[in-house]
Amino acid sequence: MSPAPSSKPPRAAQQPQTEADLPATYEEALAELERLVAQLDAGQLPLDQLLLHYQRGARLLAFCRDRLEAVEQQIRVLEGGEAKPWDAA
Repeated sequence: MSPAPSSKPPRAAQQPQTEADLPATYEEALAELERLVAQLDAGQLPLDQLLLHYQRGARLLAFCRDRLEAVEQQIRVLEGGEAKPWDAA
């Protein structure tokens, strides 16, 4: 006797996000990340949405870090490898 078919629909496989899924700029990524953090902090998301938001936030955070590191490296090259103090005034 074969097992009865499950009454649950098959779970759709999630497609991995690609570079095209990320915002075009650091500022857009940061704004989206801030919105996600606010939603996570509110604690009102269903468990599945919580996981998806967390995963998206992790990708956005990695994107922002990568962009910051790339800009920092470009600045080092422009300054001849020496870190110079920054005066915001």
